[in-house]
Amino acid sequence: MLRSKSTPTLSHFTPDTLLAGRVFPSPNFGVREEGLRPAILLLHYTGMPSAEAAIHWLAAPQSKVSCHYVAGETGIITQMVPEAYRAWHAGLSCWKGASDINSCSIGIEIHNPGHDGGYPDFPEAQMRAVEALCLDIIRRHGIAPQNVLAHSDVAPRRKIDPGEKFGWARLAGAGIGHWTAPVPLSGGATLERGSRGDDVLRLQEKLGAYGYGIGCTGDYCEETELVVAAFQRHFRPALVDGRADRSTVETLDALLAAL
Repeated sequence: MLRSKSTPTLSHFTPDTLLAGRVFPSPNFGVREEGLRPAILLLHYTGMPSAEAAIHWLAAPQSKVSCHYVAGETGIITQMVPEAYRAWHAGLSCWKGASDINSCSIGIEIHNPGHDGGYPDFPEAQMRAVEALCLDIIRRHGIAPQNVLAHSDVAPRRKIDPGEKFGWARLAGAGIGHWTAPVPLSGGATLERGSRGDDVLRLQEKLGAYGYGIGCTGDYCEETELVVAAFQRHFRPALVDGRADRSTVETLDALLAAL
């Protein structure tokens, strides 16, 4: 997005929350699309060796990426873009038909080297900080539980973060996000790549009703497999394989019923 003349260049700004331990301004931001306000809280992992490396990359003009906050492994919160502005964190993405997710979201990068870096557990101090920051943001902006999302939810073709180890159930216990206990794995009939028919169509319609960007074709194609895997990473992390088994379908049904 091109920077408009009305968008300032920030060398420093006052953080939006007292939870921010420091400010490290990024030049990579713009104005939100007219009329759009934060309605989504989008959680990522950095996928880099250290929080400092991620922060410096997010502040580098050539990276053309940024976020509002970075949560370090020790629990230090760094704000990089004021919440009033559009940070560049979501990329090509979609949720509930909206495609400019950057304009309607606040992005938190949670430091973790990611799947390519061994994917360690998220430390307790970090999760406490993320929990506090999420609560602060959703209370100030009135973000609905079902709009606290993973990067993989809005970009299932490209992203898998923050991944299946992230503590969604923990956050839900603190009043953050939409959650039901996953239905236990139990085998049974499974829809998978190559399946076709009304059962596949109903699955696609349900995923679309929840918010995922998915074509309703009745064909269990690559796109459907990726969306199912994204759903599993967030809501049924015991097995992430992109196959819609009984546990996956019934967990999705429970989430829809709870809306």
